Amino acid sequence: MKRLFSNLTFQVLLAIVLGVVVGVYFKSFAPTAQTISKVFINMITMLIGPIIFFTIVLGIANMNDMKKVGRVGGKAILYFEVITTFALAMGVIMSEILKPGEGMQIAAAHHTADAKLQAYTEQGEHMKWGEFFAHIVPGNVVDAFAKGDILQILFFAILFGYGLSKMGETGKSVITTFEKLSKVFFNIMGVVMKVAPIGAFGGMAFTVGTYGLTTLIPMLKLLGAVYLTMLLFIFIVLNIVCMLAKFSLWKYLKHIKEEILIVLGTSSSEPVLPSMMVKMEQFGASRSVVGLVIPTGYSFNLDGTTIYLSMSVIFLAQVFHIPLSLGQELTIIGILMVTSKGAAGVTGSGFIVLASTLTAIKVIPLESVAILLGVDRFMSLARALTNVIGNGIATVVIAESENEFDKEKYQQAISQ
Repeated sequence: MKRLFSNLTFQVLLAIVLGVVVGVYFKSFAPTAQTISKVFINMITMLIGPIIFFTIVLGIANMNDMKKVGRVGGKAILYFEVITTFALAMGVIMSEILKPGEGMQIAAAHHTADAKLQAYTEQGEHMKWGEFFAHIVPGNVVDAFAKGDILQILFFAILFGYGLSKMGETGKSVITTFEKLSKVFFNIMGVVMKVAPIGAFGGMAFTVGTYGLTTLIPMLKLLGAVYLTMLLFIFIVLNIVCMLAKFSLWKYLKHIKEEILIVLGTSSSEPVLPSMMVKMEQFGASRSVVGLVIPTGYSFNLDGTTIYLSMSVIFLAQVFHIPLSLGQELTIIGILMVTSKGAAGVTGSGFIVLASTLTAIKVIPLESVAILLGVDRFMSLARALTNVIGNGIATVVIAESENEFDKEKYQQAISQ
């Protein structure tokens, strides 16, 4: 019994259950629960920048081949684009088959636009995607670390790693120092992960206490359709990818079970970014591949977010009885292929991108997104889970293609 209670998986699972109970019966606790969740996420966020930086720099410096870095990055972007296009198409097809928006009363859409909705729609209206890609290059490196901007840190780390790799023997002392510093940050992360159950409890208590399980009833059809589509995507599309790469989806899911539960509790993929990098290295992928693919995937390989976006757009069209031609649906997929790349791994970003997509297609009224406000947090949970699972699989696939997937490490990981 003592061993069971000391198991992190059990602790997080128990915390999630307690969070649901507290959220249902003690709604006034929600603000405190939100603070608890925020503190945990902040503890993880403070480590993300340094961990990404050191992992990528050490991976590239030890690689001594920038052509290989470019090849790995190119393969990753190509893989991301293919898989997310599958996800978008699957979302549209499943929406047309299940028709989650049909029969819903339009009156339910006329919520009073509160400050939160206005903030989302304003951010969505002002998203300029050329600026997003230009933003990848930091104007100030210190500012990039201060803000925790993953893509900017990634960009700088690649250049720093390249510069360090060109120093030859004189750079060895820097590499040794960085390896020691990297170990320090991973040791800190080990301590932070011990309080993950408290963070998961706070996140779930806040979600249920604030939004309530009763708000789900009118939207059960949409929620059911989204969760079903994401499950089919994971266990059919991603499972086929795993089989082609010759590793087991089930063994992989078992390996990252703690991360899955933390995402379930916090409704965000960001708290598990550092631990996913550790887990994927333990699973057999090389450090250099992990360092490049996982952080990049957090902005460019959001399978769950793309499914949510495509299904939400079609759902809103069905609710408002707006018939979409095949050409319009293909246009929506095309626009989402661009806009979905701007969604970061934090809660609420999918909602902002949805608003920007509706602004771009100019077919569905922007204010209609109010319908989704009440269930967005629960949708965020499904999005984040699918995103995390997809990113880990992408890492193994790219590592396998580069002959940098250690089969011995893999066998050791799945035997535990």
